[in-house]
Amino acid sequence: MYPENYHYSNEHEWFHVEGDECTIGITDFAQDELGEVVFVELPEVGTHFDGNDEIGTIESVKAVSEIYTAVPGEVTEVNTELENAPEKVNEDPHGQGWLIRMKLDEGVDLEGLMNAEQYEEFTHNG
Repeated sequence: MYPENYHYSNEHEWFHVEGDECTIGITDFAQDELGEVVFVELPEVGTHFDGNDEIGTIESVKAVSEIYTAVPGEVTEVNTELENAPEKVNEDPHGQGWLIRMKLDEGVDLEGLMNAEQYEEFTHNG
């Protein structure tokens, strides 16, 4: 259910790392819990975040939830398609519903993140 080559946080975000680039989104579990997404607020390109910083918010018909990054880096791209089509977060959370891309700070450690199997277990036992 969850892509094997992604990392996952206990805040229900996913991190797909390729070299020093990282794409971040929310998991299928998170979008399911939120319900229909109606608005996504994302940071500006060029903004730098430390690990565990709030990077934006997702508003659904049920609630407003903060989005966090578990890794430090600088925003290089935001998914502008979500401005007019926030439902992509619901339809394809691990693909077209991605939120931001970052250039990771040098020496980033992904040790605190879960793999797909650990995340699946976390969501079933949490």
